[in-house]
Amino acid sequence: MSKETLKANLREIPDFPIPGILFYDVTTLFKNAGCLQEMLDTLYEMYKDKGITKVVGIESRGFIMGGALAARLGAGFVMARKPGKLPAEVVEETYAKEYGTDTIQIHKDAINENDVVLLHDDLLATGGTMAATHRLVQRCGAKKIFINFIIELGGLNGRKAFPEDITVDTLLTL
Repeated sequence: MSKETLKANLREIPDFPIPGILFYDVTTLFKNAGCLQEMLDTLYEMYKDKGITKVVGIESRGFIMGGALAARLGAGFVMARKPGKLPAEVVEETYAKEYGTDTIQIHKDAINENDVVLLHDDLLATGGTMAATHRLVQRCGAKKIFINFIIELGGLNGRKAFPEDITVDTLLTL
């Protein structure tokens, strides 16, 4: 996979969502068929021999590659969502954010002790949402957990949010 191609197709939006933030818009990677296929092929090669039984995609951009990758791996797909979005009984994890707290949920019956789980999201910044999702999936008893992002913002040290024994992979570090 060409990191230069991904970078060239990644849209940067200054001052979004607030002044001083440079937002990396991955929707431009998803709308480009070549980039989409390259990302899926690369992710498949990374995880095809890991015994993944479930892919958890984090709301909402994590649903796109997470769902496609689950299908390609022959694994199930689980949505990690904000409160009030899942219809059946849920388990949840609340976590601290820069200005307050947030909560992430999955269905109570989504993960069990036989599952090897890949957690996927589009972007690793500070790692708070993914760390909460990791704790949630651990509480569900998953046998093994892998973590993956499309993009990592290297200067924010988001990897420090995860235990050292967890494999964290990214396709592109900015």
